[in-house]
Amino acid sequence: MTTLERTVGADVTRVEGRDKVTGAALYAYEYPVRDALYVWAVQSTVARGRVRAVEAGAALALPGVAAVLDSGNVQRLHPTDDPELCVLQSADVAYRGQIVAAVVADTYETACQAAALVRVEYDEQDHDVELRDHDPDAFVPETVNAGYPGLLETGDVDTAFATAPVTVDATYTTPSEHASPMEPHATIAVWDGDALTLYNADQGPWMTAATLAELFGLPPGGVRIVADHVGGGFGSKAVPRPPTVLAALAARAVSRPVKLAVTRQQMFSMVSYRTPTVQRVRLAAERDGRLTAISHNALQQSSRLTEYCEQTVASTRIMYAAPHRRTIHRLAQLDVPTPSWMRAPGEAPGMFALESAMDELSYALGMDPVELRVVNEPSVDPESGRPFSSRNLVACLREGAARFDWRRRDPAPGRRREGRWLLGTGVASGNYPVYTMPASATARAEPDGSFVVRIAAADIGTGARTVLTQVAADELGVPLDRVTLDIGRSVYGNAPMAGGSMGTGSWGWAVSKACRALTKRLDETSGAVPPGGLEQSADTTEDVRAQKDLARCSFGAQFAAVRVDAVTGQVRVDRLLGVFAAGRIINPRTTRSQLRGGMCMGLSMALHEMLEMDPRYGDFANHDFAGYHVAAHADVPDIEAYCLDEEDDELNPMGTKGVGELGIVGTAAAVANAVYHATGVRVRDLPVTLDRVRAGLPG
Repeated sequence: MTTLERTVGADVTRVEGRDKVTGAALYAYEYPVRDALYVWAVQSTVARGRVRAVEAGAALALPGVAAVLDSGNVQRLHPTDDPELCVLQSADVAYRGQIVAAVVADTYETACQAAALVRVEYDEQDHDVELRDHDPDAFVPETVNAGYPGLLETGDVDTAFATAPVTVDATYTTPSEHASPMEPHATIAVWDGDALTLYNADQGPWMTAATLAELFGLPPGGVRIVADHVGGGFGSKAVPRPPTVLAALAARAVSRPVKLAVTRQQMFSMVSYRTPTVQRVRLAAERDGRLTAISHNALQQSSRLTEYCEQTVASTRIMYAAPHRRTIHRLAQLDVPTPSWMRAPGEAPGMFALESAMDELSYALGMDPVELRVVNEPSVDPESGRPFSSRNLVACLREGAARFDWRRRDPAPGRRREGRWLLGTGVASGNYPVYTMPASATARAEPDGSFVVRIAAADIGTGARTVLTQVAADELGVPLDRVTLDIGRSVYGNAPMAGGSMGTGSWGWAVSKACRALTKRLDETSGAVPPGGLEQSADTTEDVRAQKDLARCSFGAQFAAVRVDAVTGQVRVDRLLGVFAAGRIINPRTTRSQLRGGMCMGLSMALHEMLEMDPRYGDFANHDFAGYHVAAHADVPDIEAYCLDEEDDELNPMGTKGVGELGIVGTAAAVANAVYHATGVRVRDLPVTLDRVRAGLPG
């Protein structure tokens, strides 16, 4: 093959950019399907109880209505370990907003109108939807999300805390938050005999196909997922959700293709959210700042259907050195929708609490917040004792401090003022684990000199299609324009979801291996390609299994500059700066996009996002964008993301770690810490709203 300048590491524009801006890129709801009907879900109006009757007469009398589905007339599904997917399989109601019926009609508008005519009668029961710190029924799960232990303890935390000269003991809370991707959840379901095709807004086509095949009792390969383009997901589309199952059930019931698009309002109860948390952090330190004890206790909620518990304290286990350590997850199961993954699940709320407590400790010690973190840098993973494949948190802190001109900072809070504005700066660290899962890919050489690489990856707006094309082009030794990266189809073989910042590392490994195998074949044929083409497949299952037992993480340091109105308490963020160590960067352009986007999400978490639960009805009161606010461009005029050069040969052939979620971790704490520095008011409950700040300002 011809030797060319490598494209990995180059600032490449998105290969699908033209298709997206011209409208040629197809999203789930846009695929042309003949004779499709439309589905509208009927949601429970009670938080707990049982459906006594579904009166569908008025809806069925409406012209154009094909069917009204309920738990008495739909296909029986096979057992599953995710009760949330047992759509219409029982008359029981576990939360307000659960699907209790559905209408299928000839138009979207008719389906909506008919759904309003369906009358559902309930045997209602008392409900409990409030997360309380001292809930007597809260328990410690054996394991939590991603397989982390529910509880870990080393040494004697209580004695260390009682004898330490300097301590912090504070409780922090984070509210429920919703992923709210731009593209709502949408599905087109088409049955062909016993084969099911779903055009689905999906972060994990292969995994979704496998789950639904089992659910519907189909053989492997009996479900085909098509997800060429996905308009964001942030975790909410990483696994099948109830609307996808409903679409498949409805298409089966009417023997016609159906289309289902979830409304923005429906999404707030039907497709998961981030759990609220109540977190108590206790830190004990010597006067030189060295930690002697760390205790982090996090309470979260789940539905009564599923025991889902986020790894909220997992980051604390890996961040700082201390001989005495206790980290506990507690879970309360309530009459609420099931929470699930939202970008940086566990790490984002957990690091807000830990990094806020570290900031409080720095003031208690009279020590610079950056130096406090440097002093407590561990040489190995504090919990397991495993060496790190690479760890450059201190380098991130040092580089960030230099770029932020941190040395000129007045350490005393509430000292800087411009007119009515109080000025402050804050810092926080962040980390995110490196996950890698097995994947398979196929690389094909065509007689015309072009190449096609196929893998069941998903591009949810992150630039995955582009970076995988770069990896393939470099391995094949050809220009980018000779490679077509074909993704988004479950039939391309096993591949993990676009989640956990594992996509590039996992998919790229398989793409690299397949392309290397194809290059070897072409070398054997002196580059000759037969008329039918030449292809090679590769699977990384054994490669992933053979990795050394090391601690693998990305790290970052976040800096924030804020202004706070001394009268109203309004907070404005003037600048965000993040410096990150995330392995080899394949595409600086898409990496900056991901990191800055994550930082904006962290800013949104800090100042805006909060789902308000109404305890009377068991429903989120602000389930639309009129009441649920997210950050916009005007919320931060200056946002910078930098990546350090980091070489790590214990990851994958590309040396990548993943950046999708790293940017959000630490941002909220940096903003809250800056607010304290500006005002002397410590807000421990997110979001940092003006009323919470104003309550602590001098009258």
